Amino acid sequence: MKDLTINKPTPDPSREGSLSRYLSAPVFIGNIPLGGFNPIRLQSMTNTDTLDTRASVAQCIRIIEAGADYVRLTAQGIREAENLASIKRELRKAGFETPLIADIHFNPAAAETAARIVEKIRINPGNYADKRASFIKTDFTEKENNEELERIHERLLPLINICRENKTVIRVGINHGSLSDRIMTRYGNTPQGMVSSAMEFIKIFRAENFNNLVLSMKSSDTVILMESNRMLINELQKEVLSYPVHLGVTEAGEGEDGRIRSAAGIGALLAEGIGDTIRVSLSEDPEKEIPVAKEILSFLTAGSGRITTAAPALSFRNRNTLYRPEVVSFESGDFHSENGEPYKGEVLTFNAANPPQLADKHKSNIILNPIFDEDDPVKLGIDAASLMGRYFILKQPDGICITNRGKVQGEKLKEISFAILQATEARITRNRYISCPTCGRTKFDLQEAVRKVKASTGHLTGLKIAVMGCIVNGPGEMAGADYGYVGAGEGKVHIYRGTTPVKKNIPMESAVDELLKIINEDQG
Repeated sequence: MKDLTINKPTPDPSREGSLSRYLSAPVFIGNIPLGGFNPIRLQSMTNTDTLDTRASVAQCIRIIEAGADYVRLTAQGIREAENLASIKRELRKAGFETPLIADIHFNPAAAETAARIVEKIRINPGNYADKRASFIKTDFTEKENNEELERIHERLLPLINICRENKTVIRVGINHGSLSDRIMTRYGNTPQGMVSSAMEFIKIFRAENFNNLVLSMKSSDTVILMESNRMLINELQKEVLSYPVHLGVTEAGEGEDGRIRSAAGIGALLAEGIGDTIRVSLSEDPEKEIPVAKEILSFLTAGSGRITTAAPALSFRNRNTLYRPEVVSFESGDFHSENGEPYKGEVLTFNAANPPQLADKHKSNIILNPIFDEDDPVKLGIDAASLMGRYFILKQPDGICITNRGKVQGEKLKEISFAILQATEARITRNRYISCPTCGRTKFDLQEAVRKVKASTGHLTGLKIAVMGCIVNGPGEMAGADYGYVGAGEGKVHIYRGTTPVKKNIPMESAVDELLKIINEDQG
């Protein structure tokens, strides 16, 4: 029997109650170790055409100089995968040794090519061997399911052998909404389905004694993000396994909303000691993601590079309980409810550097009141979301009041508070926009599209609208969206109602108007 003892966790009694809850076994990506007691690593992804060597190299350099430990590039085909060698060669000639990651969807041949060139590849079990989800119920008998797993195992063998030979790391990257029909038929588009998909692949890799793995459970919904990652860690601990975990909120969007949603989701997991590398996904230039990731880490780790006192994991509040947390303000020495009346409930005031350890049972009428001393509203939003996200994802407190001793005051503090509640799905007060970060697969100006969609629909309330750059991120990964604006090719857009395309190949110039027309028709 093959030795399957690699990557088992080593308990550290000195860290009881903190990182000993989940401490991953490290792997090396190039010459940079990931996991264990190593610093949490930062990464971003290029949005250039991978066949454009000069543009890709230039953007890689901007990302690296912003502070990234790794850079990811898309390789949608064999030509793009092959050109990673040119990009890597030019980066090395320019003096940059940063490890590169290839992002693969649908194309095992591209993965096998890229694995000989870069230090890490990301594959998605939902579309590596299975075809793209068609959202059609596909019942498998146990025998048929096992036969399908054998087929996947066989399809993965060439990649495993190439990665073993080249010491290439594989990230098993599960995204909510991009599960296979086989998994969704069994488990639904759920955290359980995400974890089951990951465990299937892990078992295949371990059967081949390949443990050079990184895992990720990602979603644009911070509640699902937290549920799926917690469930993954529990499953790994049951199997006595340990791999580094990559964190990120997919399709977080842009601007303040994107930063706060990313900080809330990533911060919630980091606070519990989960996570070894992070990527903030913004619909902006990729180098702008790194300062946000740096701020999350700087605030939560106090510059140490790792969470040293992980918070205990609290339970979700009863899902059937009505939850509408209040935004309380502190003015003229008093706390005020949203209606302007003095607030009469309990206010838990604390220094932002020492968050409260709430009991694992909801207590009514607790308003959390962190105190900051910050002059920069962007930094304050990131820090407050990093700190407060987990409490509102878990639906523990009944309200929020941000107190700041710096220059950021008044309405801006309320605006940040509402944004945190919106990002954590605790209280929806306006439209929710999810939009993917651009990458080399996007064939139109996604940043401009996001701005236009927001401008055209901002007068509406309570809708969830997704703007996706390509078919990889839509329609599956806009799960739960009411409407979708999805790139379909060079300058073409599909318009979706839920997961159903209602208009196809609309020219980008008129696509926003067509989206608004459909929404208006539905709204009556």
